[in-house]
Amino acid sequence: MKKSILAAAAAATAAALALTGCVAGEGAPVEADAAAGSTGWSASVLNIDFATYNPLSLIIKDQGWLEAALGDEVTVNWVQSAGSNKANEALRAGAIDVGSTAGSAALLARSNGSPIQVIDIYSQPNWAALLVPSSSSISSVEELRGTHIAATKGTDPYFFLLQSLAEAGVGLDEVTVENLQHADGKAAIEAGAVDAWSGLDPLLSTSVESGATKIIYDNIDFNSYGFLNATESFLTKSPDLAQLVVNAYEKARAWAQENPEETAAILAEVAGIDIAVATAVIADRTNLGVDPVPGQAQLDVLSVIGPIFVESGDVADQASIDKALSTLLEPSYAEKADPRAL
Repeated sequence: MKKSILAAAAAATAAALALTGCVAGEGAPVEADAAAGSTGWSASVLNIDFATYNPLSLIIKDQGWLEAALGDEVTVNWVQSAGSNKANEALRAGAIDVGSTAGSAALLARSNGSPIQVIDIYSQPNWAALLVPSSSSISSVEELRGTHIAATKGTDPYFFLLQSLAEAGVGLDEVTVENLQHADGKAAIEAGAVDAWSGLDPLLSTSVESGATKIIYDNIDFNSYGFLNATESFLTKSPDLAQLVVNAYEKARAWAQENPEETAAILAEVAGIDIAVATAVIADRTNLGVDPVPGQAQLDVLSVIGPIFVESGDVADQASIDKALSTLLEPSYAEKADPRAL
């Protein structure tokens, strides 16, 4: 019998926290801002997330561009997201105004009633893959029948798993999916508590680099884009701050492409990973040179993923998917983005 999954994950908590850069109170609601004063800005507080799977957010936080632009007039509260599901939870709870998720997770949230819209595309990552312990005899997706697989529901690695199983003709009812947060999934597979893990970078690259695990399936086409999402209430109330955030993202994109070594160093520091791993994540598994305007390219990917949500029971029906696809994207902010404004 497998050892307790939760026990194995708990045993590695300290290491997992170090790898994800988690902080106390992560995802906890931040006090809603009071009515804006006579500052010229629409609000006195901006609640925004940062995440190790979103390198542009790390650059913006590190460089302090938002704080410099807003001065003493608006307080910037940074909240760490451990995964797309956590970012979606914080957006739905009003704990953050702007949050970064995988495109698939944004579609899932919108399909299930979360009032969010996509205001910028921050990357086209190859951030998910299927891994097994390095000593495992499993070498293909087909061999996952009857196994326990760790994945974080509501995130791209989970939907990567669903697509991979479907492609290989393995039914979801033929495996047991253990719903563990990304860091706990890494801890579980390295402790031998699960047979496989649908992992997320930079955690998966760190695990492979250490020799603890190996990748058995990798497919960039099964990864959705990196979406920057905002609540509809924030966009209605504070379009000026939303535009400022998107301007900062486009400044960060240019900065990252001009400074890849510094970008990797920032990721390594926040995630607590080796610089070589961070460099590989940025150089080999992250495409930042994408059109930031949400549009047809993203809809094409999500249109493939949507029916899988319905089949897996994560969304009630296709009508909910279709409605979400028709209302999810808000391209005007990225269309007007001006990095020079900061």
